[in-house]
Amino acid sequence: MLSIKNVSFSYNERAVLKAISAEVSSGECLAIVGESGSGKSTLLKLIFGQMDVDNGTISWNNQPILGPKNKLVVGHDFMKYVAQEFDLMPYTSVSENIGDHLSNFYPDEKNARIKELIEVVELEGFENTKIQFLSGGQKQRVALARAIAKRPEVILLDEPFSHIDNFKKQSLRRNLFRYLKTNNIACVLASHDKDDVLSFADQMMVIHNGTVLVTDKPSNIYLKPKHPLVAAFFSEYSFIDGQYYYAHQINLVDNSLLKAVVKYNFYKGSFYLIEADLNGTVVVFTHPTALKENSVISLELSR
Repeated sequence: MLSIKNVSFSYNERAVLKAISAEVSSGECLAIVGESGSGKSTLLKLIFGQMDVDNGTISWNNQPILGPKNKLVVGHDFMKYVAQEFDLMPYTSVSENIGDHLSNFYPDEKNARIKELIEVVELEGFENTKIQFLSGGQKQRVALARAIAKRPEVILLDEPFSHIDNFKKQSLRRNLFRYLKTNNIACVLASHDKDDVLSFADQMMVIHNGTVLVTDKPSNIYLKPKHPLVAAFFSEYSFIDGQYYYAHQINLVDNSLLKAVVKYNFYKGSFYLIEADLNGTVVVFTHPTALKENSVISLELSR
């Protein structure tokens, strides 16, 4: 188990993280979400031992994870960290990068392992391409394959799909998280993307101004958001009568006490997002078709 207990960290006397605690078991995924600058990447660096905590402890299976003050070489054999800056060898091939730390004593097993990992990150056909000729998204996929090559016990992922376009992101995401779960690898993921979290994370931690707003199952947090930051992470939302409602939870009806004035229509493909004025409050809801602007409509709330 990865244990994070009351971890605090400051930079130039500015508190970045305050009393952060969490536990992640083998095969589980903890997703850390929050605004840019909230401390997500800092927490990953602390877990990896790249920086020293000010207070608190971090350990894996009761083995302390120490920072540079107590450990000359950063990192641990059982843990891999995929940062937003890729640590790759630009003048060697995709296969050479992925297999860099795999044993050469068993070449057939090594080649089979490289082939398996290339399939996981969907880079078939690029085995012999040098890293310098890859796109940013392709480099990110090589970095992911390289990190899981030796089956670490823990993997830390900092925005792991940020450079990957939507044409590849959906299936790659499924492949990677399925692989981590199947191989019982504990994962800590920092992300801005709800699709990284809802389907794949076992726990979700929301950080705001260096403190934890909530830690729970993603489904529980999604169904009962308690903070505008949480609601906004998942979807468009409105705040009505002290509660948060996602756009799909507000419906157009023939008649109700909730009267609003249509202001704008935004085409979203399979539906329109309607922005309306409800007694001076901006509300948004989904509808199959566009609505006439400045028309008065009736709304109904559902949870």
